[in-house]
Amino acid sequence: MDYDRDYKYYNRSYERKPRIISTVLLAVFCALLGGLIAVVLVPKVYPQIYAQADISDSGNRVILHQGGTPPLASASGSEKSPVVDIASTVGPAVVGVANFQYRGSFLGSTTGLTEVGSGSGFIINAEHGYIVTNNHVITGAEKIMISLADGRNLPGTLVGKDPRTDLAVVKIEDTHNLRAVQLGDSNALEVGQPVVAIGNPGGEAFARTVTTGVISATDRFLSLEGEASFSLIQTDAAINPGNSGGPLVNYSGQVIGINSAKNQAPGFEGMGFAIPISDALPVIQQIIEKGYVSHPALQVNIDQRYTPEYASYRGWPAGTYISQVQPGGAAHKAGLRSGDIITAINNTVITNALELTHQLFKYKPGDTVKVTFYRNGNTDTVNVKLGEIRSQ
Repeated sequence: MDYDRDYKYYNRSYERKPRIISTVLLAVFCALLGGLIAVVLVPKVYPQIYAQADISDSGNRVILHQGGTPPLASASGSEKSPVVDIASTVGPAVVGVANFQYRGSFLGSTTGLTEVGSGSGFIINAEHGYIVTNNHVITGAEKIMISLADGRNLPGTLVGKDPRTDLAVVKIEDTHNLRAVQLGDSNALEVGQPVVAIGNPGGEAFARTVTTGVISATDRFLSLEGEASFSLIQTDAAINPGNSGGPLVNYSGQVIGINSAKNQAPGFEGMGFAIPISDALPVIQQIIEKGYVSHPALQVNIDQRYTPEYASYRGWPAGTYISQVQPGGAAHKAGLRSGDIITAINNTVITNALELTHQLFKYKPGDTVKVTFYRNGNTDTVNVKLGEIRSQ
C-alpha cells in the first residue's frame, strides 16, 4: 500500500511538472507582450505626459523638464485682470441719473414728483461737476437726481441737451471728492479689442455693474433718433436698461464710448451700441460752452411717410422727400424745391431721413456738399453751402 501510495504520488507529481512549466512560460510571454504594448501605445494614448516631461538619467538622478509652452496663470495666483483696476479707478466716476416728473391722477390732480426712469452717466469734469449722459435718460425731467459712488444723492441741473445726437450734460454743485474719467481715442479702436462697460442696470440696486466684452464693430448704423447721427461702436459687453449714458472703457482705463442702445429683438444677445467718444466730444463741448449745439443743415422739412416701398410704388427712387424748403435757407439758395427727392450726399446713397442726418453730421455749418436729387423724372446735382440748426 505504501508503494502504491508512493507510486500514485509519483505519478501525480510527474503529471504536474509539464503544466507548471507551460504556465511559467505563458506568464513570461504575457509580461513581455504587455511591456511591448505599453511602450508602443502609451505615448499615443497619453501624448501630454511625454510632451510635458522629459525624463533622463544623469548620475542616477532623474531630472524632469517642463514643456516648451508655459502654463496658464492660476486663477488663485497673485496676478489680476486689468478689469479689477478699471473697476476701481473708473467706477467712482460713474453715477446714477434719475429722472423725476410730476404725474397726474385720474382726478386731474398731480401726485407729486415720481421717478419715471433712470440711467447712468460719468463725470467728465470734476472741478465743475459736469456729467455726461444720454438725452433719452433725462427727456422730460422736471427734477434730476445724481447718485454718487460715495453714497451721496445730489440734485443735478441740466446744462444742455441735444436730441439729434442723444447727448446731454448735467451739473452738480457739490464737487467735493469727485473723480473724473480719462478720455481715450475712439478713432483708434480695433475689432476684437477688449472693453469694459460700467453702469447702473436696473437702478441703484445694481449700481456700477461691470461687464466685459470686445469691440464687435466700429461702424454700425442704427435707425434711431440720436444714434443715427454717428457710426456706432458695437460691443458684446452686456448693456442693459439703465446702462444708457454710462462709459465704455478700454483696457487702459480710458472712456472710448457712451453706452446708448442694444438690440432687444428676440433671439439676439450681446449686441450693444455706444456713441464714439471722439465724435461725441465736440457736441459735449458745445453744450458746456454755449448750452446748445450747432449742427449743419439743408434747412428743409422731410416727409417721413416717404418710404422705399412708396417710392417703388410710384416708380421713383428711394431717398428723402422734401416737403418744404425754408425760404432763404441753404437748400433754397442752391435751387432745391419742394417735391425734390434727395438720393445722395457727396455720392453717398441716401434712402431715408436718418441716413440724411447721418451724412450731414459729418460736416460743419458752412461746408459745401454735393446733393444729388430727383425731380420730374430727371436726376441732377447741386452744391449746397450748409446752413445751421441749433438744438433746443
